[in-house]
Amino acid sequence: MNQTPSGLSRLGTMILDNLSTAVLLFDRDLRLRYINIAGENLLAVSAKTVLGEAAGNLVPCPTDSVEGRLRESLDTRQPFTEREVEVKRPDRQIIRVNCTVLPLHPVDEPYELLMEMQQIDRQLRIAREEYLISQHHATQALLRGLAHEIKNPLGGLRGAAQLLERELPNPELREYTRIIIDEADRLQTLLNRMLGPNNLPHLSSLNIHHVIEHVRGLLSAEFPSGPEIIRDYDPSIPNLEADADRLIQAILNIARNAAHAAGQHGQVRLRTRVMRQFTVGNVRHRLVLVIEIEDDGPGIPEELMDRIFFPMVSGRAGGTGLGLAIAQELVNQHQGLIECESRPGYTNFLVYLPLEPIHE
Repeated sequence: MNQTPSGLSRLGTMILDNLSTAVLLFDRDLRLRYINIAGENLLAVSAKTVLGEAAGNLVPCPTDSVEGRLRESLDTRQPFTEREVEVKRPDRQIIRVNCTVLPLHPVDEPYELLMEMQQIDRQLRIAREEYLISQHHATQALLRGLAHEIKNPLGGLRGAAQLLERELPNPELREYTRIIIDEADRLQTLLNRMLGPNNLPHLSSLNIHHVIEHVRGLLSAEFPSGPEIIRDYDPSIPNLEADADRLIQAILNIARNAAHAAGQHGQVRLRTRVMRQFTVGNVRHRLVLVIEIEDDGPGIPEELMDRIFFPMVSGRAGGTGLGLAIAQELVNQHQGLIECESRPGYTNFLVYLPLEPIHE
């Protein structure tokens, strides 16, 4: 716990240090005089090293001109709030916060300005995941409905072509019926790929790194001249109950896209980590495996980001637009989820898989 600063009672300090919201107190010169434990954790700093630091060197809130806006708030005695402000911490992690600045009433002690910061990454991520899940379920329901409406006439069309083929005496005419049959089969295959497997996953205990290494081997064979594939594994990850074939397919679909994006001279990084007490969608899990497939390619166009998991959407020339949609479905079958973050020179797909058995 922080030492009791001048002007704050021991009880007041105890209350502030037990808040989950970051609280910072600045003096008239906008120098930091107090930061609670939540503030230290949020900014990844130690109170001993930042006390006395200028506000402009410590926080990015407000986003336009930190010290100018804070000075204005002090002079006018008007509070203000900024939402979804990006904060880059010393560990290079970027977090998002809602930031409220409140000028204090004149007191004898050197506290003139209170800043409250609340991290909102988790709420934003949960909302985004719920949207992705509902989006995926709606897409799958639409595809199943369309598949049902297409398969029946397609089967009739194929059957009629087969009957006609038997009746035609001229082999040259049979070539036309063969085209009809082949195209009907091609459409049937496309529908099956869009829907993904309709049977339950075949679960067994497996080491996720065996799955990823299998994918790495396939990538190395498919892209012998590059990109460079870098492994960053956490060896302490326990086994999980999963369908190995489906996970291989899901990860391969993502990794193949990453290899295409990175090119011969780029890099693809395969990373595994474990998150504790982590929420996937709206379900909180004790342990969640995170598989990251990162590349240093040009990034995904911004106009495609909200649609990359839709079938038939592709940002690559010659792409089918089915790989990510199928991967999302295969991971969803394991109660998991795939997310993506991208900017020029950086794209990272994160595959979340609960480590507890699926039946739980």
